[in-house]
Amino acid sequence: MFPQFQLEQLQLAWHRFKRHPSQVLSLLFALGLSLSLITTSCSSNSPTNTAASPSAAPAASSAVTSTTVVRVGYQKAASVLSLLKSKELLEKAFAASGVKVSWAEFPAGQPLLEALNAGSIDFGYTGEAPPIFAQSTGVPVRYVAYDPWGPKGEAIVVPKDSPIKSLTDLKGKKVGVAKGSNTQYLLVSALQSVGLKFEDVEVKFLKPAEARAAFEGRNIDAWSIWDPYLAVAEEQANARILTDATGLAPNRGYYLASQSFVDKSPEALKVVLDEVRKESDWAKSNPTEVAKFLAPSLGIDAAILEKAEKRREYGVLPLTPEVITNQQKIADTFQTIKLIPKAIKIEDAVWQGVS
Repeated sequence: MFPQFQLEQLQLAWHRFKRHPSQVLSLLFALGLSLSLITTSCSSNSPTNTAASPSAAPAASSAVTSTTVVRVGYQKAASVLSLLKSKELLEKAFAASGVKVSWAEFPAGQPLLEALNAGSIDFGYTGEAPPIFAQSTGVPVRYVAYDPWGPKGEAIVVPKDSPIKSLTDLKGKKVGVAKGSNTQYLLVSALQSVGLKFEDVEVKFLKPAEARAAFEGRNIDAWSIWDPYLAVAEEQANARILTDATGLAPNRGYYLASQSFVDKSPEALKVVLDEVRKESDWAKSNPTEVAKFLAPSLGIDAAILEKAEKRREYGVLPLTPEVITNQQKIADTFQTIKLIPKAIKIEDAVWQGVS
């Protein structure tokens, strides 16, 4: 029987041979090496020799080093990845294997997933809605872990002196929201909870900075927004929370990878997730330090950021049936109201390799 490590080497050589026929010598070398090792293996049934087989450790090493660069997409407000980049923790984790790390910044989840689809990045982080929109258009995205974040981290706000006192009062009003964001689902869910439809409000699709200007200028009546911009609205834009997402939306974040990265470099992906998990644990216990770190790049006062940090949850967790079911509910809702072109099955996009 072929040892696992040799099988992996043969497969790797064969794929290279198919792409580059001129590299036939590499294939022949791999074949010769494998046949030699098979002969050695078959010559002894000794348990000691079996235990000394290099198949386990080199297999992991081979998987990690099967990629030369791990490309990570991030957003400034995604604190864990921003911290990893600043501290060069991924670079240190991959140093021994010689794998390099490159970083690309994105203003929002949608363009990040477009880059994932285009093959420009291997790994990234977004909220709930962007991967649903991406999957519905055929992007081969894979959920590899989730971040609980929490329902207190997003809300629908109105000016403090607004006559709007309940969700039913939103009927016919102008509501600002970022298209394709977590808070778009919050708005849909909140309206449905009081018997209203998405069409019962006049939706204005606005990015956070545009929405804040419209909110302060009274050009919109309400704003569905997430932290840290929610905290900014409360502290600097005279906002009152009409409702947060409690009981309406889970407000989770998702760590995502490209299909090719999952297929070709699962061990490298596990290294990335392990480093993200360790930094997430640190951030959870150090909200003040995280706020101070994010303040310069976001241009938001550290005290405001600390408010947002203290009401969010942290974690890098495998997707459970409950989490998949909740994400499926969001996808089904978006399809029902024609926000996505077709029905999708979230489970089809979940990576099964996480432990």
